Order: sequence, then C-alpha cells, then structure tokens
Amino acid sequence: MTTQNTEHPTVLVLGGTGKTGRRVADRLNRAGHPVRIGSRSGDTPFDWEDPRTWEPALDGAAAAYIAYYPDVCDPGAAATLRAFAERAAERGTRRLVLLSARGVAAALPAEEAVRVPGVAATVLRASWFFQNFDEGILRDGVLDGEIVFPAGDVEEPFVDADDIAEVAVAALTGDVPGDRTYEITGPRLLTFAEAAAEIAGATGRAVRYVPVSAEGYGAALVRDHGLPDELGAFLTELFATLLDGRNARLTDDVRRVLGRAPGDFADYARRAARSGAWAG
Repeated sequence: MTTQNTEHPTVLVLGGTGKTGRRVADRLNRAGHPVRIGSRSGDTPFDWEDPRTWEPALDGAAAAYIAYYPDVCDPGAAATLRAFAERAAERGTRRLVLLSARGVAAALPAEEAVRVPGVAATVLRASWFFQNFDEGILRDGVLDGEIVFPAGDVEEPFVDADDIAEVAVAALTGDVPGDRTYEITGPRLLTFAEAAAEIAGATGRAVRYVPVSAEGYGAALVRDHGLPDELGAFLTELFATLLDGRNARLTDDVRRVLGRAPGDFADYARRAARSGAWAG
C-alpha cells in the first residue's frame, strides 16, 4: 500500500512480500517513507511479463527496490531489467537497488542492466539467508530433523535478511552513495552441518545435515515437488556453482554501510526458535 507523506518521496518495492522485500517495506514505513508494493495481486498491479504495468507502479517513485522474479540468473533477466531501468529513468526514478546473488557469473548481465544514465544503481550481492532455514526451502528439513542439501562441507557466510534490508534502505534513501556494489555476508563462516547444529542447540530437537549431490537434489525437486525438468536442471547447475567454496570469505560491507557488525547465526536461531518458526 502507499502512505501519504510530504517529507519523503515514494519508494517502489518489487518483491515486497518476499524475505527481503517485506523487510525493506517495513523499515521504510517505520521511517516515514511512503511505500508502494508492486505485485501481481497487490494494490499496485505489477508483472515483469507485462510492461504496461510498469509505468503506473513507477509513477512518482523516486527509488525502487528490485527483487527480480524468477531469478536474476535467468537468461531473460538482463533484457527485462534493462527495459525496466530505462523506463524508470524516463519516469524520474533516480535510485534503483537490485538484489543479486554472490559469486554467480550468470547474475552479472542483470547487474549491469540496471546501470542506465540518470539512475544511481546499487547492487546487493547476498550470501545464503539465515531465513532459508525458517522461511524458505530448508524449513521442512529442519522440521523433519534432516536438512538434505547439496552443500558438502563447504563453508558459507550466512547472512541475516534483516541486514540486507537495512543496507537496501540506506541505498534507497540516499544515506549511502549509489552506483555501488556491496557483497553482504554474516560475521563468520559456517558449514551447513554447523548451521544445523546451531539450530539443534536453539530448539532442543535433533537436527542434522545430510549432504547429497547437486544432481540428486535437482532430481528430487522434480520428482517430489513437481518442478519442471528445466527448472530442476537450472537449480542443479546453480547449486553446484554456488556451493563450490567460491563464497567462503567474509566482507565488511555491512559494517561499512550500517556502522555495526552483521547479525550472527546463533542469535538468529534463538530468535526463530522463540518465535515458534520450527514448532510445526
């Protein structure tokens, strides 16, 4: 929804019901910024496949947060995002913030696509979210006591979606310079087995990590969850690429932008446990 405010210009949030988008919208609202959430079924209809919906969503928006669907690595993402960024510039939108993936070459064309004249474009390359364990694809594994995933023993700098949202808001509102790329990580490296152990400790229930191959995981997604074959193949390749150790290093970008350390996985696990996220 859009709230009226004479002090701050409107910010468009695309993907405003997702893990990061709803956190971005909430922080903007609490800071007094008018927020417009664009979605297929929302008050402001928005569809990436229907450019006729773009201009009404952009009308009067000084900035826009972009969580692209289905994925920034999708082969058609760059062309669509370029067209949207050009339309945004024409409509007077001066700041774009794109949520991207860390360590994935396939995301680079999408990142470059939002950099158009007249717009300060910020790219947020995020590591694996903490919230994948309680709001995303790994929650069922936590509830079952076995997190089956193709990560081997690779270390990952898991990051809190709340930190991503705070960095995004700083970029959207001009608190940090635009035309930057930030790599958003947590404060320490954890294997998926160590993350499972943290969750077990926070919940008091048995939770362990079970490694599988990327091919086996992709096949299970198609077989057990009804994903199309081509999507299963895409995810197989994506996981094999992301989880090869290339992201096993930390950055200080959260501290540089926010002036504080990023949130820690152990604190997240305790919060999620207290909230009842894994009580099912």
